[in-house]
Amino acid sequence: MTGERLLVPVSESSTLRNTVAYAVRNAVEGENRYDAVHFVYPDSRRVTGDEYLEDAHELLERIEVWADEDLGDDDPALTVETAVIGLDVYLFSPGDYVDLLTGYADEHGIESILLDPDFNPGENTPLLPPIEAELQRSGFAVETAPVERGTQRARLVRRASIGQFVLLAGLSFGFYLLIGGSLAVFDLVTGAISAAIVATVLWRISLAGPVQPGKLLARFARMLVYTPYLLYEIVVANLAIAYVVLHPSLPIDPEVVEFDAAVWSELSVTTLANSITLTPGTLTVDVTRQHFTVHTLTGGARDDLLDGGLERAVRFVFYGRAAARGPGPRERGDDGGEES
Repeated sequence: MTGERLLVPVSESSTLRNTVAYAVRNAVEGENRYDAVHFVYPDSRRVTGDEYLEDAHELLERIEVWADEDLGDDDPALTVETAVIGLDVYLFSPGDYVDLLTGYADEHGIESILLDPDFNPGENTPLLPPIEAELQRSGFAVETAPVERGTQRARLVRRASIGQFVLLAGLSFGFYLLIGGSLAVFDLVTGAISAAIVATVLWRISLAGPVQPGKLLARFARMLVYTPYLLYEIVVANLAIAYVVLHPSLPIDPEVVEFDAAVWSELSVTTLANSITLTPGTLTVDVTRQHFTVHTLTGGARDDLLDGGLERAVRFVFYGRAAARGPGPRERGDDGGEES
């Protein structure tokens, strides 16, 4: 069959290169021939920012180069299209991604979708199985590229740069002086020695990626803004709990709620979990990837949690101002479930 188009949603993955090769070769040599292959990168308001758009466009440029290499002179009539989609919507659940992809497919007359076996727009949360199932239920011809998936093993020791060493040594040195409370020569010398030892032992373990000074400084500056906000929330929550404790009828309404937080890295998840626990009236009981289980003491504390003030503030720290404008758990339709 000719005149068809193929949609390939993409994200950074270990199998993407082989998926691109399969898509192009299948388009010109497979049972179903295609006039065009559309590689789309689903982005979202939750991660909008120059750094994320640059990464998305850089990935799509690589895909165009790979497609040209794989195509060669075999079929110059095949059109390769690339696009970043979803910038004007908020993507969170598998259904959100399916709605985005099906909307794009309908707009461009696409009936067939090819999935990279490691496609995962949710970063920490695996979304491919539910996305694939919902796309099939929507009536599309869906195929997962039959490419080999390399064995992935988490490495304790990673590649490291001098920037990571300097960052870790600097943090260790600053922490040593903060705890010691002295700037005497002896403390400066012993602090420097201790920092050098710590950095030498841990620089290939404790830092997950390369140091980017610009992003690091911007995140640190946003953390300085976040700290007084968190302290304010702690003070307000303390007053609310003090009122409850001192009230003759002790008006508490304890419940355990669950919700999926819109934060997408280990450090941001940890920051949100600790911030919730530091705020009186709420206690993080368990976190699995992005799924939070939180004990709330009062209805007010529960409402504040599900309205998403702390979550937005953490998104601001790690992803910038635009990400902070996204909805909270309640706005996303996640009102929290009771546990008996």
